[in-house]
Amino acid sequence: MTEAFAGREVWFLTGSQALYGEETLRQVAEQSRRIADILDGDAAVPVRIVWKPVLTGADAIRRICLDANATDDCIGLIAWMHTFSPAKMWIAGLDALRKPLLHLHTQANVELPWQSIDMDFMNLNQAAHGDREFGHVQTRLGVPRKTVAGHVSDPAVAARIAAWARAGAGRAELSTLRLARFGDNMRDVAVTEGDKVEAQLRFGVSVNTYGVNDLVTAVDAVDDSTVTRLVEEYQDSYHLAPELRADGEEHAALRYAARIEAGLRHFLEQGGFHAFTTNFEDLGALRQLPGLAVQRLMADGYGFGGEGDWKTSTLLRTLKVVGAGLPGGTSFMEDYTYHLEPGRELILGAHMLEVCPSIAAARPSCEVHPLGIGGREDPVRLVFDAEPGPAVVVGLADLGDRFRLVANEIDVVEPPAPLPNLPVARAVWKPRPDLRTSTEAWLTAGAPHHTVLSSALGTEELDDLAEMLGVELLVIDDDTNIRRFTKELRWNQAYHRLAQGF
Repeated sequence: MTEAFAGREVWFLTGSQALYGEETLRQVAEQSRRIADILDGDAAVPVRIVWKPVLTGADAIRRICLDANATDDCIGLIAWMHTFSPAKMWIAGLDALRKPLLHLHTQANVELPWQSIDMDFMNLNQAAHGDREFGHVQTRLGVPRKTVAGHVSDPAVAARIAAWARAGAGRAELSTLRLARFGDNMRDVAVTEGDKVEAQLRFGVSVNTYGVNDLVTAVDAVDDSTVTRLVEEYQDSYHLAPELRADGEEHAALRYAARIEAGLRHFLEQGGFHAFTTNFEDLGALRQLPGLAVQRLMADGYGFGGEGDWKTSTLLRTLKVVGAGLPGGTSFMEDYTYHLEPGRELILGAHMLEVCPSIAAARPSCEVHPLGIGGREDPVRLVFDAEPGPAVVVGLADLGDRFRLVANEIDVVEPPAPLPNLPVARAVWKPRPDLRTSTEAWLTAGAPHHTVLSSALGTEELDDLAEMLGVELLVIDDDTNIRRFTKELRWNQAYHRLAQGF
């Protein structure tokens, strides 16, 4: 995922006006460049911050907004009104802008020079004045944006800007994402359905189906030397079960799993796909349900959804990009079953095979076991427990008239006891505020059973991403109670229907 932010940049815009004169505007430029340089040099900010010349007129503002729209590398704009910039100059530009916007409410100095401050200083340093003018016109125009107040030397300010920049990179990835579905979705399942045309219109993602035997052709074409190299990589990376070793009775299963990975990876690379789905009901001539291959591709940043769930695959790839380089991991997940002991309630999450090792607490074990579903040979998979710590579980649902994101803040914990007979990767967590409230809210929201679990991201990145996409986000956290949550659902429904127009 080192390429997630390669070439990505945010443009730093500074507003002023010509009446201040050349000397003052020169100081504005110098100070705004320093602010931009501080952000550009902050290790938390994952993209380049590119300073642009001070804007003093409507034509220049409109032009730079149009240029931002047309520049693929630009994933958003930061705007700061260093002095007073009459906001009517910004109307045409903001109206034309199609990239995410962050309104930075800051100033050049941290402290006021109380002993020397005079009117020249006041005229130069009046962001407290100018940003209010700018905020007014943004609200008047209904411009979606994030507003961050404080000096850029404050780590909390930089962290919020970094979260927004990460969300912007995720939005940019989503706008050109290509997803390959191998087969359709699981028969008679509702939540994995969805409007792919609306998804492309809203998000930009292109979702198309390919015959499973197209994948089989790629798998069968893999040469033995590639298979051998991958098997050696498995031996170096994981605890290999004895039966999968070179002298083991299931070594052929491991080699076939490697063949699936090589063929699947080649298919995705050749087609420019960064996300995909599989379906155990539609395996064509594949001898195994892809397990190990899917887990390793997710670890490399690919999006995945089981049973043809392209929405969760899309979400996973997007959040992989948003969280790239951060501690923790991000994985496909499913709430499977509950521990309902009063006062110690827990959720056990897993899937048939496909949980990403980026969330593993220790070196995974590579094993082969019967699946009991799909009617194929016993598949190879990685088995592990998830690393304990705070995380978030996110689902994307298609409600027919709009998409809805639902997020639950959680705490991943160690399993209360060993799980020697559960041959899949898994995560155990305590949902916030508690299991009853969490699950009742999740069900009331109509959120899906397939989710993305991330210990790399928090609610702020999700909030920024939802704002950029114009998508509803419901958050279940320590402050949630069902009465207020149900009212929020009703308010949101009314708002989103009105916002769509008639």
